[in-house]
Amino acid sequence: MSTHGSAAFAMGARLLWQDARVQSPALLRLVKAMIAAAVTLCLVQPTSAQQHSNAFAVRYTGTLKKINDSGEIRIGYRENSPPFAFLDAERKPLGYSLDLCEIVVEEIAAELGKDIRVVRRPVTPENRFDLVTSGEVDLECGSTTNNLERRKSMAFSPTMFVTGTKLLVRRGSGILNFRDLAGKTVVLTRGTVHETAIPKLAQRQNIPIKFVFGSDHGESFQLLAAGKAEAFANDDVQLYGMVAEKKAAADFRVVGDFLTYADYALMFRKDDPEFAEIVERAFHKLAGSREIVAIYERWFLKPLPSGVRLNMPMSPHLEELFRVQGLPSD
Repeated sequence: MSTHGSAAFAMGARLLWQDARVQSPALLRLVKAMIAAAVTLCLVQPTSAQQHSNAFAVRYTGTLKKINDSGEIRIGYRENSPPFAFLDAERKPLGYSLDLCEIVVEEIAAELGKDIRVVRRPVTPENRFDLVTSGEVDLECGSTTNNLERRKSMAFSPTMFVTGTKLLVRRGSGILNFRDLAGKTVVLTRGTVHETAIPKLAQRQNIPIKFVFGSDHGESFQLLAAGKAEAFANDDVQLYGMVAEKKAAADFRVVGDFLTYADYALMFRKDDPEFAEIVERAFHKLAGSREIVAIYERWFLKPLPSGVRLNMPMSPHLEELFRVQGLPSD
């Protein structure tokens, strides 16, 4: 019975009560029972309506439930991967990947219908996978390659950048390509695809190369700058970004053909379809509104915090991937 119906029932019962006072005791008892029933209905209905409302409340699982319950999302970022994720002069994290993550966070907040506190945590190439898997990080916003092997244990956003491995060498070194590294030392960053891919490539091509390793890209660059390696093998965009941020173009240059190819993406926990749908939705909105183009141009065409420009227009390959995500054709 509705609230209005209960009220009408109670009003009728009161009229009968007045009439029963001049009638028989049996009728009086009947009216008392009717009034009690009406009062009970009026009291019970709000609780019943609340239960009905709760039955249709959205029940989240996985990462969305974690974020909804805690009111916070944990973002992982790299400290030495310009222009994707790095620290400015005040040690504030910023970059292309973090701008994209910000849009994903806004989409999550809209889905949950509440403000979300963002907790940022630095990650390294070595620990980023464990931190995401353990729940210490919900969304990794760096320069992580999405490949078949990693998809066995992790999940990824749509592609946000396409790149490949080249060599950073000191100017005047005489190194122009991979074969020029015979008998020389190359530095690689631990936890990256290059750590295993480049030694395998050297073995296949029978090129004798000694490898040393840095814990992150910053340390790898320092090993090169200190003369402990003749080349630093890494994705070309990160090499260009590092040279630009350190204003080191007078001393170092990127050389050679692509040794590998890679698609970069944001990374999160596997087997979480609700969260994956939110991430994909955010990317489709970014592409559909062309906001992703503005974010790209901010980091690859306009001056970086150092004042240097990368001058890397969007490649036809990446533009086509964004069109698949919804980017309108010009």
